[in-house]
Amino acid sequence: MSVRTAVARALRLSWAVLIALMIGEFVTDLPGPGWATTLLPASVVLVLMVAAMTLQVRAAAPRGEPRPPVEVDPPVTGRWTALNSPADKVPSHGTHVYGQTYAIDIVAEPKAEEGGATARPPFRLLWPVVRRNRDFPAFGAPLLAVADATVVRASDGQRDHLSRNSLPALAYLMLIEGNVRSILGAHRIIGNHVILDLGDSTYAVYAHVQRGSLRVKAGDTVHAGQRLGRVGNSGNTTEPHLHFHLMDGPDPDSARGVPFSWRGVGVPANGETFTVGEEVGEEVGEEVGEEVGERAGERAGEGEQDGERVGEQAADA
Repeated sequence: MSVRTAVARALRLSWAVLIALMIGEFVTDLPGPGWATTLLPASVVLVLMVAAMTLQVRAAAPRGEPRPPVEVDPPVTGRWTALNSPADKVPSHGTHVYGQTYAIDIVAEPKAEEGGATARPPFRLLWPVVRRNRDFPAFGAPLLAVADATVVRASDGQRDHLSRNSLPALAYLMLIEGNVRSILGAHRIIGNHVILDLGDSTYAVYAHVQRGSLRVKAGDTVHAGQRLGRVGNSGNTTEPHLHFHLMDGPDPDSARGVPFSWRGVGVPANGETFTVGEEVGEEVGEEVGEEVGERAGERAGEGEQDGERVGEQAADA
């Protein structure tokens, strides 16, 4: 076990002990004064938690000069907008933990009809408090392998929760849900996910995948552009989106971030909208459709010829 993994586990244990002490104060009557049975132990645990969090952040921070960006294919097609991008600041999500120093979030932004509202629901102060996932165009969008790789982790059993894109829901996420997920570990933060080994100590993370959508499992070999699963809303999220980053190891608890660049796109900045492969996808779809049509026509023709032969044989008989 690495030091970084041990620190992460110690932090989660400290959280569990602190919560147990708080519950114990209310449900049991421990002998002695409250400051000795609860306040003092809780203070010690809090100090240990702060120390563990500090060590975790320092251990996850990059060492020395950052690696050159690794160029990979984009993990999606269509029209998307970048959020929390490393093009604007590093670490992009305000922390180095879980190897997400150079992480990026992207949300689907299909073109709205002229004069019409955007397809993606906006953030609201109060109402609606939450929205269903199908209201967001990113939900269910295909996720593609960014390179030829080997799957090292694949998990899609967590539920896709409702959105947190209102002020009350966001407060709940930041103050309660997010802390609980931190206690439970990285897999509850990133939700359903796929981790690919790209080689050369580079691993790609796809987080917040849709429940039950994965087409791959650990040990599978995938090719660039291959369908892996679909965008979901599992884990620590406000709305359906893809969280993507590269790191130098397969375990988010002990990995450090690696810079990336998407081929043909680069690293989009916060609020920047980009389009990937729609025209190519349409051309491929047309070619496949034509090919299927030709094959169907050939089979129909063969069927007619067979029918004529059978008819001739019956007439001869």
